[in-house]
Amino acid sequence: MILLPYDKGFLELPLPESEKVHLLNPPSSGFKPEGTQEEIVEKALSEPINSEALSKLAENKENIVIITSDHTRPVPSHITMPLILSEIRKVNENAKITLLISTGMHRPMSDEEISLRFGEEVLRQVSVVNHLAEKDEDMVFLGILPSGGELWINRLAMKADLLLAEGFIEPHFFAGYSGGRKSVLPGIASHKTVLFNHNSDFINSPHARTGILKNNPIHKDMVWAVEQSKLAFIVNVIINSKKEIIHCVAGHPIKAHEQGCEFVEKLTAVEPIPADIIVSTNGGYPLDQNVYQAVKGMTAAEATAKSGAIIIMVAGCREGLGGDKFYHQMADASSPKETMEKIMETPNSETEPDQWQSQILARVLLKHKVILVTDPSLAQYVRNMHMEFAPTLEAAFEMAIAEKGRDAVVTVIPDGVGITIKPCE
Repeated sequence: MILLPYDKGFLELPLPESEKVHLLNPPSSGFKPEGTQEEIVEKALSEPINSEALSKLAENKENIVIITSDHTRPVPSHITMPLILSEIRKVNENAKITLLISTGMHRPMSDEEISLRFGEEVLRQVSVVNHLAEKDEDMVFLGILPSGGELWINRLAMKADLLLAEGFIEPHFFAGYSGGRKSVLPGIASHKTVLFNHNSDFINSPHARTGILKNNPIHKDMVWAVEQSKLAFIVNVIINSKKEIIHCVAGHPIKAHEQGCEFVEKLTAVEPIPADIIVSTNGGYPLDQNVYQAVKGMTAAEATAKSGAIIIMVAGCREGLGGDKFYHQMADASSPKETMEKIMETPNSETEPDQWQSQILARVLLKHKVILVTDPSLAQYVRNMHMEFAPTLEAAFEMAIAEKGRDAVVTVIPDGVGITIKPCE
């Protein structure tokens, strides 16, 4: 019996023990950290990478802005943020501190979500602002990105006399890794900047893949954005499948992030086990909260799939599809091929919202059938998007076996967003 994360619980996959059934877990699943979660963060803050201590940077600063992740990222801010604030307050009791939520182009966080994420102790000390990417009047122009796009960043961050960021690092399906520079771009960037950075040429690059930073055009723009924003210091954690902190890096926004990515690579990189049927997840809530996010787990399956394999994707999708444009880019086309052709014909300067996610989903569907195990209320929408729907794991597996046969090789990935799989040749 294999337990797969689904929403805030688990689904059981009753597969028999067999040499044809493989479980693909990252090395991090057995990693034992030294110290408590708080001690891990405190140690990182006391040993900043290529940077002065946060307490030193905070001296005499009047307006401090801390970029922080939104509801789509399981950052344990109830642990990290009190420690960050403590470092600031021990040298600067009177600074105005604002948490700027890096929504990118996601919806704003609700008051309830903010309260649950940070806790009342933190919220008594700070003000909280949601970044709104489409409010052009809130943006400041900082120059032209290496790729040629315009860099517009939230004015609130640019007015700070000390700009910080907290977040977490995990494999990312086109930026290589999350964390670090992503707090700025796409986190607090204008929609115009995000859309150009996520253009079809960049997404199509073989370097814009999980675990790749070198020659990744998306990453290159993000690093440049960080440099122009004057982001001074980051605190980025690495978490396990239980959403517990197992490592932390703090310090220079580029150098600390690079060391964090190296740590994540060692804990997540695995060789593919090519299979006829691949079962993947997004590691449960909050990363499986909609169909849009579920595409990430599909790319992990894609990386270990035989030609023409069937991907069974498990995602709770409690918030539905994740965007009308994403839905219609797939559903309004006669096939994934039509979606892909339209996207690839779109000029980089005219990238549409959610286009990148549709492009990646179309890429997967051009090679593989996808069966999505999710809320039954989404069944017809899923089918309209050229995927199959199954109400249960058992039903999905029987659908796959009916096509691939009882002798099919099966690979199960319990956490598709917490793993780096080298692509099959």
